[in-house]
Amino acid sequence: MNEVSYEERKKVYEAALERYGSYAQLWMCVEEMSELTKAICKIRRKADTQYPEAVAAVAEEIADVTIMLEQARLIFNINEEVCEIMDQKIERLRNRLIEEERSENV
Repeated sequence: MNEVSYEERKKVYEAALERYGSYAQLWMCVEEMSELTKAICKIRRKADTQYPEAVAAVAEEIADVTIMLEQARLIFNINEEVCEIMDQKIERLRNRLIEEERSENV
């Protein structure tokens, strides 16, 4: 799906960190997360005719946030830890969904 491999993205992230510094990139991450929050909030106010544009804005902001979060994972050297925690949380969610489905079918 991604045409740019993680290794290629990582090189760009490392170059950005070298150029702008970790501090600036972390603040950019905060800014991008704020923009994503704003884009999501706008979804509920959009008329049906404006909905596709609002969703496109959310997609763009998700891409920006993902790029910044990948840089944060590099800054703190926590990529493996994040992957492990994600696996645990996804498993917990899966189990919760199974339990809720069982409860509904009783």
